[in-house]
Formats: sequence, structure tokens, C-alpha cells
Amino acid sequence: MLSFVTHSYEETFEKAAEFAKELPEGAVIGFLGDLGAGKTAFTSGLVKGLGIDADVSSPTFALVNEYRGAGKVFYHFDMYRVNGWDDLYTTGFFDYIGGKAYIAAEWSENIYGALPDDAYIIEIERISENERKFKIYKKGEKEECFC
Repeated sequence: MLSFVTHSYEETFEKAAEFAKELPEGAVIGFLGDLGAGKTAFTSGLVKGLGIDADVSSPTFALVNEYRGAGKVFYHFDMYRVNGWDDLYTTGFFDYIGGKAYIAAEWSENIYGALPDDAYIIEIERISENERKFKIYKKGEKEECFC
């Protein structure tokens, strides 16, 4: 398990960009964290770290945003409104898994059982206005989800 604290948006962005360089092609990432915890900030760093030049925004109303560049594809999902398997199937989420594209899902506690066992889980805890605590691990390495 990787654990660290960031003290600013910029530091969160940089840590995510570094982490992105270690991700295998087709990695699935599930975020756990409250509103304003830094999920989209971290995703912005991931996208940049993969070499994709894009302005990342929360997919709240779009459900999924797609970013392309540097020969890579990144899908950014918002699962906030997903309340069961039927809802999840309507998002097309399963059509995206298993390819070469990178996938990040905010509010993944709503779809935790659908994430592959090798998915990276990123728990974010808001410590203060600018400080965030991150815990990163593979889903299969932890028996419980503290969702």
C-alpha cells in the first residue's frame, strides 16, 4: 500500500502524474472519497502523467469524459448516481474494461463489486482545506471496502 499526504492542488497533481507513469496499460482506478476530496484533481494529474494534453473536468453531468493523446485513451467516469447493477449496465462501463484504455471511476464505492480485482483503489481523506491523505492499493490486496 502506498500512502502519502499532499498539501496543495499542485502537489496532488504532481503526485498523480508520477503515479501515472507506473500504471500498466488498461489500468482501472476506483476513487473513494467525499465531495471535494480531490478526485478530479488527482485525475487531472493522471491524465497529464500519461502524456495526454487535456483540461480534465468532473464527469458529473456527462457520466463519462474521454481524453485522448500520446497514443493513449483515458475514460473518466462518475458513478455518483449509479444505484445498482441495472444502472451500471446502462453506463456502458463493462464495454470499456479489458482494453488498452485507462479507466478512472469517481464514487466507485457505488460499483465496488464490479471493479476488477487488479483495480487500483485510491482512498482520499480530506484533512484540511488544502491537505489530503491518499491510500493507494490493489482491490484484491484488501478484503474489505471501507466505503
